[in-house]
Parts: sequence; C-alpha cells; structure tokens
Amino acid sequence: MGSAGQANVEGCPLSDQPWGGRFGEEPDPLIDGFTRSLAVDSRLLREDIAGSRAYAKALVGAGVLTAEEQLRIDLALQDIESELSNPTLADNSPPPLANNFPPPPREGRVGAAEDIHMAVEQKLIQKHGPLGGKLHTGRSRNDQVAVDLRLWVKTAGAQILEAIDALESALIARAEDHLDTVMPGYTHTQRAQPVLLAHHLLAYVEMLTRDRSRIEDALDRADVSPLGAGALAGSGFPIDRTALARELGFKTAAMNSLDAVADRDFALELLAGCSIAMIHLSRLCGEMVLWTSAEFSFASFPDALASGSSMMPNKKNPCAAELVRAKSGRVAGDLMNLLMVLKGLPLAYNRDLQEDKEALFDGVDTTIDCLRVAERLVLGLRFDPDVMRAAALSGYALATEAADYLSRKGMPFRDAHRVVGKIVAGGIASHRGLEDFTLDELQQFSPLFSADIFDHLTLEGALKSRDVLGGTAPAQVKEALARVKA
Repeated sequence: MGSAGQANVEGCPLSDQPWGGRFGEEPDPLIDGFTRSLAVDSRLLREDIAGSRAYAKALVGAGVLTAEEQLRIDLALQDIESELSNPTLADNSPPPLANNFPPPPREGRVGAAEDIHMAVEQKLIQKHGPLGGKLHTGRSRNDQVAVDLRLWVKTAGAQILEAIDALESALIARAEDHLDTVMPGYTHTQRAQPVLLAHHLLAYVEMLTRDRSRIEDALDRADVSPLGAGALAGSGFPIDRTALARELGFKTAAMNSLDAVADRDFALELLAGCSIAMIHLSRLCGEMVLWTSAEFSFASFPDALASGSSMMPNKKNPCAAELVRAKSGRVAGDLMNLLMVLKGLPLAYNRDLQEDKEALFDGVDTTIDCLRVAERLVLGLRFDPDVMRAAALSGYALATEAADYLSRKGMPFRDAHRVVGKIVAGGIASHRGLEDFTLDELQQFSPLFSADIFDHLTLEGALKSRDVLGGTAPAQVKEALARVKA
C-alpha cells in the first residue's frame, strides 16, 4: 500500500497523480505496462498540441484562464512540441516515416507517461506548476483523443489524396505515351479482344478516381470536432464548442456528447477507402507481375526497380509489385481489426478504443507507401509494343469482329457466333489465323462474307469499330485521356 509521499513507477507522488487521489496503491507493473499506449499514440503529438492550444483559448472565453495565462500556456505548449519532436534530442532516433508524419517522441524524452496526452500535461506542469494543471479543466482524455484522432485523419487523408493524384498522373502520362500501342484484352486470363494499352491504363485511373471520391467523402464526415464533449456528458464549463471547432479548422462541432467520444466511424471509413484502393493497387501490380514475366514479355522493369535471387543468377524479380499485391490483405485486415474492436461496444468511451490507432496508423501508412511504390513502378515500366501487338493478333482475338461483321449483314448474332466458332476450329486445326483464310474459304462457311471482311480482320479495324463512349477506339481513348487530364 503506497503512502501519500510514496512515488509510483512514473516518479510522481501518488497524491500528485493527474487522475487524483482515488488510488492508494502503486500500479501493478504488468498491468501498468499493458495499458500504456505511448509507443503508439505518440504519433498524435502534433495534433494533441494543436487541440490543447485551441482549448486554452476556449478556457479564456469560459472564464477559467486569463489572457495572460493562456499566452503562457500557449508558448509552453509550442516549446513542448519542439522538445518532444526534435530528433536531435535523443540518441538513436528513428528516421522520418515514409509518409512524412513526424517521428514519434522517444521514451526518454517524455518519461514513463501513460500516453501522449499525459506526457504533454506532465511537461506543462513541470514548466508552469498549478497553471499547467488548469488546462484540463472541463476536458477529458476521451474528447481529447477523439479530437486528436480526427485531426490526424484529416492530415492523413490529405496525404492519401496527394498519393492518389500522383499515381493517376503517372498512369495518364504512360497512357499518353502509348496511344498507338495495341495489346490483347483479357477475360478469364484468356486473350479476348484487342484494346489499346492506353485504354487499359486509363481503366485504373477510373478506379483511382473512385478511390479519391471515397476518401474525400470520409474526410467530409471526419470534419467534426468532439472537443468540449468531456468524458461523455459534455463539459461542465461554458465552452463555446462552435468557436472551438472553427479554431481547430473543423466544419462543425459534434451534436451529441456521447457520440462525440465514442464514434470511430471516421476511422473506419478512411480504412475502408484505403482497403478498396489497395485492392485496386493489388490488381494493377498483379498485372505488372504478369506483364514482366517471360511468358508474357509485354514489359520489363529497369534494374533499379527489380530484385535478384540469392541462388539463381538469371532471375530478375518484380518483388516490389508482389509486395504491394500482398499488402492489400494487410490493410483489409486493419479494417477488420477496427471493426471487431468496435463491435458490441456500449456507449460511451471504453478502453477498447485504445486499440483503434494501431490499425488506423498501419492501414494509412501502408496505403500511402504502396501508392508511392506503384507510382514509381508505373513510371519505370518499359513496354514492348511489338510483343504486345503480336499477342493481340494471336489467340483469334479478331473472332468477335468476324461475328459482328456477319450480324451487320443480317445474320442473327447467335448464328454468326456459331459460324465463326467453326472457322476458329478450322484455323486451330490448320494452324492459321482468321486473317489467313481466303475469301473462298470463308464463303464456304457463309455466303455473307465478301472482300471487305479483310478490312475488319485487322487490329486497327477491330479497334476502330469500338467507337462508343468508353470504348477502345482511338478516338474514344483520346477523348477519355483529355477528360482525365482536365
């Protein structure tokens, strides 16, 4: 049993603990370590400082702080942010994260605080004593962490949008490079009909455009401030929550204090958007893996974007593309993780919500990294138009053009389908393409064939015939390219 003057594991007398005098024993070391979250939520330092600075201003309006006290707290908070985020203040500081979020504070710079909120508060009390303790008046860590997380989501979402834009630009640039490059389009991984490579690449631009819309939609609903909701019932002090929301850059303030501290829909929606975007990246990178294989040989990666084998000197592996393909499962797992954390939670705040950050941070980090890697791969990919064209001519990819030709001559399509199927079977047996048949031979299958059929049995003829909105005809693809560039 600890006494009033006895120190706990944080080096503070029990009577001086920020949560008051309810507890008379030191924390069990195992339980204490298990419940701490500083190693994860230290990434919220910047947001926690921003929320505290804005809240100090709100306390002036509520009559809790004077303007002079608020200024002292504000300057101290700025110093604390600098102290805890400056990597020169600690040995062996981690490098900046790939997504440009600031590195988390080192344990040695914040002591053994339970979380980032207490770390900042302890520093503030060290600087200003009782004045530092005034900042938490009418505020709970429940609404504090909720506003921090929403601020983080707004910043993270903007970075995701930037990465999506960059990948879209890369795909558009490569499509513009290959407006005349023909490739086989596939269904069931079987050669189906010829398409333009530009058309294929622009399909991913459409996917990313939807991804952007989903992220923007999630950010719109995240743009709500919970600060001032207190622990669950609202602040006991006359905080102007609308002004506080505006001060923090939010569109509005949460309308229900219970929902304000318990809601994590905004994190779920961002992770859902990330998960769908990662599925699109997985499909794109999966195709790059196929295209760069010897079996396809449609493209190759420069050496700087490929990996070797520890055993086989001949290997050049598309490892980065394979990892993006695999990491889609990781982000989908993060979404499922958070869904299960929230499942069945009663209102309002529960400590289960401490588990929201690892899933959110990992999902966002992984998505941003994969978007950037995919951009680099798309820009570096070296296509072989001759190989792609030869593949488009093989596999009887022009069979649909022959069937359409007969339909235009008046034959029901199902009959035309059967007639051309017989021609294909004959071509397979004689090892010939459709374009290798003579007119006399074709007329043995149907008298509707005439000399103009050979204008249709070309890649250019097949492409030109698909001149409908969204089709692969060169004119349509050029219009699509102009639209996405605009």
